[in-house]
Amino acid sequence: MNWRVGVVGSPIEHSRSPQLQVAGLKLAGLEGNATRVELGLGGADQLRELLMADFDAISVTSPLKHAAFECCDELSEVAARTQSVNSMLVREGRILGASTDGEGFIEALEHEVGPVVTNAHAVILGSGGAASAILDALVDHGVASVVVHGRNEEKVEEITSRFKNAYSSSLVYRPVDLVINTVPVGGRGAEASVLQGVHHESVAVDISYDPVVTEWRKLYDEVGCRTMNGLAMLAFQAALQMQWWWDVPLDGAKLLEVLHD
Repeated sequence: MNWRVGVVGSPIEHSRSPQLQVAGLKLAGLEGNATRVELGLGGADQLRELLMADFDAISVTSPLKHAAFECCDELSEVAARTQSVNSMLVREGRILGASTDGEGFIEALEHEVGPVVTNAHAVILGSGGAASAILDALVDHGVASVVVHGRNEEKVEEITSRFKNAYSSSLVYRPVDLVINTVPVGGRGAEASVLQGVHHESVAVDISYDPVVTEWRKLYDEVGCRTMNGLAMLAFQAALQMQWWWDVPLDGAKLLEVLHD
């Protein structure tokens, strides 16, 4: 079989997912090709038709993760719980959806800085599909508390209400061990300061990777935090995604090496 895979979202020209998918096909011993498709929320109703006509499997990025959730015939437990889909697969005329963002984030974080989630006090910036998936994974891996800050108050309330240790507003002052920025770079305002409670042992993760060092990440570098961008998350979630597509084990660390070559 010649696999037709790719990535869909907007903006999409910077996406390195096709590079990972080509590498994944090779590591899995499969044939295929990978393409980018520019599709924003205005064209979300075309997503199902696009997948059925032109792809066997596809990666979904911002801003379509909830739209992908809505057009699937069958969902993984995590995708159903988070209402976010970043992985779609066509099987026997049905569209299956899964979410690998959360677990991919955890694996990337452990690979880059070590096990920092258990008993940590975390803050997530943003309330979209990636934030929902990461929140779910943090809770699953034993975080002490998570505060979510986002412009869409209704969405923030929706995703935090699923967990007893997730909150839609700041807690009484306490140290912040982990802060994660999921807001797309194009949607950010001017970066002024780090969050209250951040200290030199805090870990700051910007899930964006273009540019490599954003203005937000630079602020956290300057106060001595351990920081990382989203390149490792991209690789590790892609490995989990392709394992789900093809039922073949793939190593996220090996895919990360591809991005560094």
